[in-house]
Amino acid sequence: MSAAGRRRPPNPVAIGLLALALVVVVTFLGFTKDIPFTTPFQVSATFESATSIRPGSPVRIAGVNVGKVAEVDAVAGSDTSVVTLEISDQGLPLHEDATAKIRPRIFLEGNFFVDLRPGTPGAPQLDDGGVIKVTRTAAPVQLDEVLTALQSDTREDLKDVLGGLATALNRRPTAASDRDADPSARGETAAESFNDAYRDIPAAERSTAQVLEAFLGQEPGRDLSRLLDGTARTTGALIRSEVQLKDLITNFNRTTAAFASESGNLRSSIRELAPTLENADGALASLNAAVPPTRAFAREILPGVRETPATIEASFPWIAQTRRLVSRRELGGLVRRLSPATADLARLTDRAIELLPQTTLASRCAREVLLPTGDVVIEDEFSSGAENYKEFFWGLVGLSGEGQNFDGNGMYVRFQPGGGSQGVTLGPAGPSQQFGNNVGVPLGNRPFYPGRRPPYRPDVPCHTNALPDLNGPAAAKTEPTR
Repeated sequence: MSAAGRRRPPNPVAIGLLALALVVVVTFLGFTKDIPFTTPFQVSATFESATSIRPGSPVRIAGVNVGKVAEVDAVAGSDTSVVTLEISDQGLPLHEDATAKIRPRIFLEGNFFVDLRPGTPGAPQLDDGGVIKVTRTAAPVQLDEVLTALQSDTREDLKDVLGGLATALNRRPTAASDRDADPSARGETAAESFNDAYRDIPAAERSTAQVLEAFLGQEPGRDLSRLLDGTARTTGALIRSEVQLKDLITNFNRTTAAFASESGNLRSSIRELAPTLENADGALASLNAAVPPTRAFAREILPGVRETPATIEASFPWIAQTRRLVSRRELGGLVRRLSPATADLARLTDRAIELLPQTTLASRCAREVLLPTGDVVIEDEFSSGAENYKEFFWGLVGLSGEGQNFDGNGMYVRFQPGGGSQGVTLGPAGPSQQFGNNVGVPLGNRPFYPGRRPPYRPDVPCHTNALPDLNGPAAAKTEPTR
């Protein structure tokens, strides 16, 4: 075999150097956990206090590890610290409104992590090497800090405050306090009144939200700048008018003193404010409900309004002709001749004012008393089953038939008394009493005569009287008078 065909043995020095380099790389990767020649995404966060965080502490977004703390550097001359955070691709992108908070991993464990919130998608992205300002970071409050702040005198003061608050919330009001309190809060403790107030909080919060939303204006971006600009101009004007401002404060002090002197009346007015606002709310709701129909009516009336000028223009010839018709030359003496008739008509109208109420009373009497009474059927031994007004007219027909005989004095009816064994008297006892004889036994008088005339009351309207009971006890017949 030739020398060219033989292989050279490996160089031990080269093998040793290669193994040494491999060990160095593995050791570097094991301790740094970084890939050489690569630079991770880093941002800096400024904290007011970062003593609880250490390099290597995890960085989490929504509980998921997305990086670690690379460095913690104190800022010279202040208590703030700059914490460098290394973020993996899983935690990107970050935005300029991102926030970072140092939170404990487990309570009282002593380990902490950085809770990172990447910000809103609409905000600009945070570049590599960017800074999260101290206004967007927060550090946890340690238990020793709380205990250090609550020294013995502070704890006693806090205890006194809590005791006074408990007494104020749970003490029953006195009778004097109840006199000045609202009726809905009388007899209740402050805690019970707070519970009652909670029921009104949802509606009040909705109203407050509407007011705050209205304060935003129609253009939130420009309205705020205009508000600040107007406030600046107002402040400048107040500075230039220092004397007038001083007078305003003096007058305001007097006004406040006047209000203080009328505190009782003011308290009563404030109590009436709630029902007033409720009524105003209902009125505004009704007004709001009336606006759509009013708007629709306005839209519907627009065509008529547009035609109004033409209508007025068309009426001018008629008005001109009417003026000619009522002129002195056309009317002649008609108006003068009508003047006496007008005066008589005025007197007639004046007299009719007195007559018409009496006519009304008479018509009501006929409608409510006379006509209903005429519709009653009189149930007696001579009953025909017809209403008594019909029997009345039938009687008139009979009298008319009896009066067919006449002589030179006109029509007449002859009545001739007959003899009999039954004596009959008519009229009250005295010279005018009449006597006669009847063939049959008298049946008696109907209706029953009570022995005296019923009272006559001209001051009582006829229509207020009750309907007479034509078949009642007063309609019974009496025993015949012998």
